Amino acid sequence: MSMRDTYQAAIAACKGHMEGNAEERDGKLHFKGTVGTEEEKNRIWDAIKTVPTWQQDIVADIRVEPKVSAGGGGTAAKTYTVAAGDTLSRIAQQTLGDAKHYMKIFEANRDQLSDPDKIRPGQVLKIPA
Repeated sequence: MSMRDTYQAAIAACKGHMEGNAEERDGKLHFKGTVGTEEEKNRIWDAIKTVPTWQQDIVADIRVEPKVSAGGGGTAAKTYTVAAGDTLSRIAQQTLGDAKHYMKIFEANRDQLSDPDKIRPGQVLKIPA
């Protein structure tokens, strides 16, 4: 069984979340890339750690670089891609530093949200400054 087969769950956790690659070389699986949030990074690590020999098998350089999209007037607006299990409170905690600010995210995304309790994986939400 190849390393890619052994770590298929970790590779799957990277898809759609990590910009980079997982490459098998020198008998190890090398993960190198960037993710938008600490939570995405942790999900990948959680998947890696399901294999008992991960410490001998894995070399990883996974960095968090928040995804930024260009906004109007020369300012940058942050965005966040909703993952399974996310809530606006959790997103507010990660991006704004306080879960109580979830309504700020809701108000900034009224164009696509009608209820703060109804977000879907894959939605790209604007994160207010």
